Amino acid sequence: MKLCTFQQDGRAHAGVISGGDVISLGSAGFPTVISFLEGVEPEAKNRIEELLAKPPADSVFPLGSVKLLAPIPRPPKIVCIGLNYRDHAIESGLPIPTTPVIFTKFATAVIGPGDDIVLPANSEKPDYEAELAFVIGKGGRHIKAADWREHVFGYTNFHDVSARDFQLVTSQWTIGKTFDTFAPFGPWIVSADEIADPHNLNIRLEINGETLQNSNTRELIFGIPALVEYLSSVFTLESGDIVATGTPPGVGMARKPPRWLRPGDEVLVAIEGLGELRNTAVAEDLQ
Repeated sequence: MKLCTFQQDGRAHAGVISGGDVISLGSAGFPTVISFLEGVEPEAKNRIEELLAKPPADSVFPLGSVKLLAPIPRPPKIVCIGLNYRDHAIESGLPIPTTPVIFTKFATAVIGPGDDIVLPANSEKPDYEAELAFVIGKGGRHIKAADWREHVFGYTNFHDVSARDFQLVTSQWTIGKTFDTFAPFGPWIVSADEIADPHNLNIRLEINGETLQNSNTRELIFGIPALVEYLSSVFTLESGDIVATGTPPGVGMARKPPRWLRPGDEVLVAIEGLGELRNTAVAEDLQ
């Protein structure tokens, strides 16, 4: 299942991709992706299967005729993991973490596929980071690592855009991570049953057709089970929470000379089985 949010006739709809079409979930009683994720299993999935088997004609739209938004336009939480690839920690000149490094982004940072990444006028060092994100279905607190599959609905491409000059001026990273438009993700959420092993997926980032990051999620220091257990030991994970698992080596900050995002850059984040997330970087217009 590929869940999305799309815009049609000026309104946002939850949808599921079916071949070359997108089917609105409204007729199944799910106006938003979060409302579906909060549905009681397996009832929610059964209602979707019934919808897909015989969708009303007015709920089916050619995929090319709609605008895809971020799959969850306002996630309850966006939790990010820093330095979670060994090689990236080394290239950053920082110790290999023995405990997950946690920071957050605010929902105002979220954009979807095709939206512009606005490079802030007050930052000279905007950087790129391709990441695998997992999406919480069934929420919970104090979840055991062995039970992680009961709580992870699926996966999506995530781009952790970072203003390094704001991030690294303090030990608290959030300020450099949560500028508006700094959390592109999508184009959809792929349900976990379609991904055999999220810890063995090729991940890459391209700018203007040049590959700058190319790795595999098997290189994660802290895998998804450990992250689910650790995070839920502190706060309740809720349906629709996004957890970005960290970026592999190759970021602009570590290059010599550094390679910062520039206006006009076409950025692609692609993780095996999850489609492609494309965004263009533009300069902030303060007029």
